[in-house]
Amino acid sequence: MSTSPSSLGATVAGIGEVLQLFRSRPSLTRADVIHLTGLSRSTVNQRIELLVGAELVVPSGEGTPTGGRPASRFTFHYQRGVLLVADIGATGMRTALCDLLGNVKDERERAIDVAAGPDPVLTAAHVMFGELLTAAGRTPQEVFGIGIGVPGPVDFDSRQVVSPPIMSGWDRYDIPGWFADKYSCAVLVDKDVNAMAFGEQRIVYPDVRQMLMVKAGTGIGAGMVLGGEIYRGADGAAGDIGHIQVTVDDAADEPICRCGNTGCVEAYAGGWALVRDLRAAGKEVTTVDDAVALIRTGDTAAVRLARRAGRIIGHAIADSVSLVNPRVVVIGGQLARIEEQLFAGIREMVYRRSLPLATRNLQIVATRLDNRSGLVGLALLLADRIFAPDRVEALVAST
Repeated sequence: MSTSPSSLGATVAGIGEVLQLFRSRPSLTRADVIHLTGLSRSTVNQRIELLVGAELVVPSGEGTPTGGRPASRFTFHYQRGVLLVADIGATGMRTALCDLLGNVKDERERAIDVAAGPDPVLTAAHVMFGELLTAAGRTPQEVFGIGIGVPGPVDFDSRQVVSPPIMSGWDRYDIPGWFADKYSCAVLVDKDVNAMAFGEQRIVYPDVRQMLMVKAGTGIGAGMVLGGEIYRGADGAAGDIGHIQVTVDDAADEPICRCGNTGCVEAYAGGWALVRDLRAAGKEVTTVDDAVALIRTGDTAAVRLARRAGRIIGHAIADSVSLVNPRVVVIGGQLARIEEQLFAGIREMVYRRSLPLATRNLQIVATRLDNRSGLVGLALLLADRIFAPDRVEALVAST
């Protein structure tokens, strides 16, 4: 991130904003901070001393001489503590230990059933967190924050899952409260595909300000980056394209969706729906991974269903493209592994249904971060929240 002195000088007024400069650059001298902010030398010295005292900034060597003594360089103390994140899916969970910049340092994966309820799933996450801390030689006291991604709608401000179709027992459950007696730190809760979108945009497409991330896995969901920030909507319900209702010409009846409605995109094209239809066709599949493996073998019936699913998902994406005009649409989740069979249908529908102006420069691509996008996005969202300028003042005051 590059910032001009003229734009920053008028806005940097507190210690929190100064820390943002160190978080976004490898290292800075006092003169660099003066140049970037327009603040006086005494003010910059005072703020750097406070950040050093709070162990948020540390000396990193010597800079280029400026007519006398070498100018001391400082850097963000990203190893002072760690972040713990858990990307919870319908049937599996990935956890990671990250540094304070949000870089994933170690990770774990295990099968879970999110419908078993919050206590067994969060207990599993806690056990995995303990394994990660032990392997890194860290303690719970060094955890600055915990990030939890879930496959359901989230009221971001209250950090609660609200009326999730597949998460029995999770509605309004106090996830931060569950961790309160185990870790003394901030807990962030967000929809899994929002985290995926943020990770993909920040790491793979940092110059793209408008992006749509579609997770095609057991269910179908989307996260939107608008103006470089996650767009959650007024109540956190933005991006729920899996429950857009569609008319499918070759369907005898509208299938019942897990949300209770009929004819939803997910009820036709979600991973669970593919498993349902493949089993009805006499195929021996039990999981979404089984369905993906069968499709990749070239099985005629499985490939036909995959291409049909692509067209149905493409119908919902086309509506989203017309509405928000993203530059890039990224497809992730288990079904992204059948790119050859799925993407042709998606592209067909998007380019047929969306306006030419909205698709003129549009890219429709598979995820580059694969199944790590949720972990990466959670860590980056968590780091940004913990070290937001308005929170740094309190963090410094508490040390």
